[in-house]
Amino acid sequence: MAEFTHLPVLLHECIEGLDIKPEGIYLDGTLGRAGHSREIAKRLTTGRLICVDRDQAALDAAQERLGPWMDRVSLVHSNFCEIDAILDGLKIPAVDGMLFDLGVSSPQLDDASRGFSYMADAPLDMRMDQSDTLTARTVVNEWPREELRRIFSQYGEERYAGPIAAAIERRRAERPIETTLELVEVIRSAMPGKALKEKQHPAKRCFQAIRIAVNDELSSVDRMLQSAVPRLKPGGRLAVISFHSLEDRIVKNALAGFAKGCTCPPDFPVCVCGKKPVIRLVSRKPIVSGAEELEVNPRARSAKLRVAEKL
Repeated sequence: MAEFTHLPVLLHECIEGLDIKPEGIYLDGTLGRAGHSREIAKRLTTGRLICVDRDQAALDAAQERLGPWMDRVSLVHSNFCEIDAILDGLKIPAVDGMLFDLGVSSPQLDDASRGFSYMADAPLDMRMDQSDTLTARTVVNEWPREELRRIFSQYGEERYAGPIAAAIERRRAERPIETTLELVEVIRSAMPGKALKEKQHPAKRCFQAIRIAVNDELSSVDRMLQSAVPRLKPGGRLAVISFHSLEDRIVKNALAGFAKGCTCPPDFPVCVCGKKPVIRLVSRKPIVSGAEELEVNPRARSAKLRVAEKL
């Protein structure tokens, strides 16, 4: 079936990293097109899979995509940073594994009407959860110029953050910026000719920054990690796929903190905080896609998988 032809990133590596037990309880915090969830569900016998997504459309589609295994699946509409509330609501104290794919799901990117893409015209939206109130239109038209400059620089690592924020401020003073291609035009107008000749689309970094801001992505990732590790059973695995350096840095630092335990200053002769390591890193370096996967799935190029095991 056509909807199953999409390619989940680092699928084999994720399944291997989770070390799935047929009777275990697992949580896929980013259901998306259910590619990873299908492979987890089909390996369960008496186990259970909890599928979480902010996007109700993903949950609706999962009824069919996970059809053969729905007897062992629970679908939850929520943000993955709400792990404690999700598991408490299901009366599950701890799980055997959790997977989080932090990339924007393909349906969201491919559905031009959602406003994530700088390649097609659509209203400025970019909400992963359509019930949220903050949209890209609000960010672009109402946030102060300095705040736009900050998110373009910090979340998009955009070199021309200042000129782009200033150009947006000038344009919106005349009339609101309503659509994605209007925004692309403003971004282009603020960039020097040499930047427009680069291989990467000139609006890519700013669109990433706005999307992160609209969905509060970075703080959600940190809150997710702080909640996920304590809810793993001993021997349980946590697998996280990130797609840009900002997310990967958060994942790397959080896992390193859980693996180190002690938070005492380096010059203390003995530990006085009493904190012990609670996880071990399954691989010191992030796992990346091999040449074979990259050939069939170019979107996997920037993916980094980090796996940890609860002690």
